[in-house]
Amino acid sequence: MSRQTEQSLGELPMESWMSHLPCALWDIPLYHLAIPGSHNAITYCLDMNDRSPVDLTQPDMLQKLDKYMKPLIRPFVYKWAITQEYNIKQQLDCGVRYCDLRIAHRPNDSSSDLYFYHGVYTTLTVETVLMEIRQWLDTHPKEVVILSFSHFLGLSQELHMLLLTTIRKVFISKLCPKMESLTLRNLWTSGYQVIVSYEHNIASYHSDLWPQIPYWWANKCKAEALIEEFEHRKKLGRPGGFFVTGINLTEDLKYICTHPTESLKDMVMSTYPTLLSWVTEQTPGSTVGSLNIIAGDFITESRFVPTVVTLNEKLLKLSS
Repeated sequence: MSRQTEQSLGELPMESWMSHLPCALWDIPLYHLAIPGSHNAITYCLDMNDRSPVDLTQPDMLQKLDKYMKPLIRPFVYKWAITQEYNIKQQLDCGVRYCDLRIAHRPNDSSSDLYFYHGVYTTLTVETVLMEIRQWLDTHPKEVVILSFSHFLGLSQELHMLLLTTIRKVFISKLCPKMESLTLRNLWTSGYQVIVSYEHNIASYHSDLWPQIPYWWANKCKAEALIEEFEHRKKLGRPGGFFVTGINLTEDLKYICTHPTESLKDMVMSTYPTLLSWVTEQTPGSTVGSLNIIAGDFITESRFVPTVVTLNEKLLKLSS
């Protein structure tokens, strides 16, 4: 294979890279392809107006400080809570095809509106964002997105059912039921564009909800430690279906206190060269050590997406 062909997948138009893949990849299961993903995809619209309390998963101490010292604490929370600055349509245009969606009902909210959250809650409702995804899919009929609904906070059984109703109402016939042969060719033939994975036991009772997708999270604040953790996990073998390798770094209190002027974005952007050179060495597929979905933070602001998409070249080599 010539050097030029090797680079070609990364040079595809990223807003429609799936529809431009070589036909040799149309019959490979989606969970054997390399797919770029967005970690905590909807943090670009966190509530900056102090109306939102910090979310209930935050330490008690932070909740108390936020209550009494909001002007001091809030900027600090935002700096470390925002993981994506581009909106959902821009992320999809950049080539993201997996979205990590964390769903919450705000405390003391008498409405049944659901939001996303990370540190604080978003200003946009879940329904609004799903409608934006739907509109984008209408104009990109051969692109497929995997929406992972997880980390549910404050949802009653009724709210889960309401969310499920919203998902079906928004995506209608685009929603892909659980099926054996999940390939691009099969999805295109059936007009399916949305795979919904749902981290809750109700998923097993609904044919259009896929089970929770395992997410490899290293919980490290240094790139080298994260890579070491994933290399160890790879040796143990990959899950059978979809799974995510999250190359998102996690700050701890010690890191935040020793880098008071920094933000999560500073931390992430400084480590991307190291992380992406590791990603370049990975291989998609079904074998031990192969990867599938790779998710990151601030994914529109580096060569992250083309780097992941290019990995599918290795499947072409295997099949030729």
